[in-house]
Amino acid sequence: MTFLVEMRRIEKRFPGVHALKAVQFELKPGEVHALMGENGAGKSTLMKIMSGIYLRDGGEMFVDGKPVSPDSPRAAQDLGIGIIHQELSLMNDLTAAQNVLIGREPRRSFGRLDDAALNARTAEIFASLNLAMDPRTQVSTQTIARQQLIEIAKALSYNPRVLIMDEPTAALNDTEISELFKVIEKLKADGVGIVYISHRMDEIKRIADRVTILRDGSYIDTVEAADTPLRKIIQLMVGREVSQNTPAIPDTSQNPVALEVRNLSRGKEVCDVSFDVRKGEILGFAGLMGAGRTEVARIIFGADPRDGGEILVNGQPVDIRTPHAAVEVGIGYLSEDRKHFGLAVDMTVRANIAMAHLAQFTNRTGVLDEGAMKVTAVDYIQKLGIRTPSDMQDVRLLSGGNQQKVVIAKWLLRDCDVLIFDEPTRGIDIGAKSEIYALLEDLAAQGRAIIVISSELPEVMRLSHRIAVMCEGRLTGILPGGEDTTQEQIMELATRRNSALSAMEDLQQ
Repeated sequence: MTFLVEMRRIEKRFPGVHALKAVQFELKPGEVHALMGENGAGKSTLMKIMSGIYLRDGGEMFVDGKPVSPDSPRAAQDLGIGIIHQELSLMNDLTAAQNVLIGREPRRSFGRLDDAALNARTAEIFASLNLAMDPRTQVSTQTIARQQLIEIAKALSYNPRVLIMDEPTAALNDTEISELFKVIEKLKADGVGIVYISHRMDEIKRIADRVTILRDGSYIDTVEAADTPLRKIIQLMVGREVSQNTPAIPDTSQNPVALEVRNLSRGKEVCDVSFDVRKGEILGFAGLMGAGRTEVARIIFGADPRDGGEILVNGQPVDIRTPHAAVEVGIGYLSEDRKHFGLAVDMTVRANIAMAHLAQFTNRTGVLDEGAMKVTAVDYIQKLGIRTPSDMQDVRLLSGGNQQKVVIAKWLLRDCDVLIFDEPTRGIDIGAKSEIYALLEDLAAQGRAIIVISSELPEVMRLSHRIAVMCEGRLTGILPGGEDTTQEQIMELATRRNSALSAMEDLQQ
């Protein structure tokens, strides 16, 4: 048959790295073809060649059976190829509509922008995604999840024949994922071919027709999604068995309380939230987008002000108004957006590990002791299994899982007693995800208090000793972790609005 896109013996090299080695890939019209592999396997590199971002060093590419060599994203778009990147590429100071239709804005006479038409067209695209958002909204005011939906809308605005989705659901909750899958089914019915990259294994069975697996830059196999067990796909990805067993959760109910939050409030985002987390405990936070989980974490860490409430560390009230104050009392925060708020991506692994505790490496004259920094960085690289050629490697060149480990190393060096992980495995492959889980469990076993915020319910249930569930800024319940709680129980609390608040709003309407 004539494939929509066919790639044969694709080669790509970067300095010191053979990224793709004779890789093949085919996409049929109207199919979802999943591209799987660990971080660093070559998935994104292959798709950047398909979408004209990178030039290939060897091999052939065909669209509708005709040889092509897209040398820019615009050339790929002219071929009908669109891409939704894992890393957001929006302009924060522009509106959602300006981002979606940038470079293609409707104009009136004399070249004047037609803002009404711009917003109307964007509203139509948002409606197709069931996205309730004003097109005039400034992007910087939106959460990472909603920015991801704007990115998806931008790609769909080109009416592509081939759509590459690189981790499109990484920041979305279950409801938003279901809405996206409805859009994907409609695109399939219209004959659009979709390349789907995701580390969420359950999605592959839900949405994919075929799966191609890459490992270490090489083509491994292409299999039918419906006929291939997930265990087999994982084994092909990592080249080894990965344990899917949930470890027994130890009893921490008698451990001392490390962090206590009383009646925390901030506008409508966080309303009278109270909870505690004990030493050696992992407290999971679940809830739909906008529930207030990240907002609670940012207030505790001093990144956002609070209107009321108390925070106690080891039983003592603390006045946390800045992140520096939080660090001083032993609280570390790993943001959901690690590349903007957790890492200096253009700096080295060594510098990133040391940056939260530079005083330790500074002499009396203010000069950094690079030798001491190197010894410490190498120690943490070995302890956490960070895969990097050296401590002087730029962080941006590491895989997502290894970048996350660098952030963890930074806070471990600071010796924080309370660690807040916001979406700790977002964009991380299943092999690295298992390593992060083991690391979190080891930190808890050492007596640290851990808070994990995650949009993946299986992740929250697997890791947590207890699960705090939020809805619309309120804590609606705390459930036991592990096998004692079901996803249905969590979702019931995640959609339970405050009855008094609901009644008041109904009266006002």
